[in-house]
Amino acid sequence: RDDASWARAKARVLAEAQAMARLAHPNVVAIHDLVEIGDEQLIAMEHVDGPDLEAWLATSPPFEERVRVIVDAARGLAAAHDAGVIHRDVKPPNIMILKQRLVKVMDFGIAKMASGSKTQTSMILGTPRYMSPEQATGKDVDGRSDVFSLGIVLFELLTGERPFDAENMPALVTRIAKAPHAPLLKYRRDLPTRVQAILDRALQKEIPNRYRHASDMAQDLRDVFQVMPR
Repeated sequence: RDDASWARAKARVLAEAQAMARLAHPNVVAIHDLVEIGDEQLIAMEHVDGPDLEAWLATSPPFEERVRVIVDAARGLAAAHDAGVIHRDVKPPNIMILKQRLVKVMDFGIAKMASGSKTQTSMILGTPRYMSPEQATGKDVDGRSDVFSLGIVLFELLTGERPFDAENMPALVTRIAKAPHAPLLKYRRDLPTRVQAILDRALQKEIPNRYRHASDMAQDLRDVFQVMPR
């Protein structure tokens, strides 16, 4: 066993426990306890019963419900960011849809504590197709990286396509870091023009040009579509 790799993995599990324990928000899966048995660390988490966003989309949910999912996920991420937690792996499988359409953001296993982390800045963690430019290139991140990833999820929910894709990792990193995303009108001409502005702001390459806070993105979506979080 690689002791250094094991130590890093163990530290990330501990970071997840610490991150989740600090959060108390309806749109974030709660953690109840961390138990260490020998070399094993077990996390007791809130039981969630429902499909993830990827499976839920296969049921062809109504458009308004799709937008509400992003609004609620953004609210959960905003609470995490306020607690000093950056998710780093926002993607459809990490967003659960419970009964009554209650949205839960989960899997903070590679979360970075904003106040200090065991994760090296140069390490690339996350799921490639949902990474922010700074994440894909191994740079430091903050909550606005999660906003970028959530923008990718929103684009996918609205169009059925991802804004960035490629046949291999180097090409994908280049597209995420430098290539503009496709205009929304290429796929949807029926949406309010302001939706393009919301996506454009969430998917800005430069961090300062993005939404400063995930809650701001949620509010803009609510203003356009008049959807209220559950």
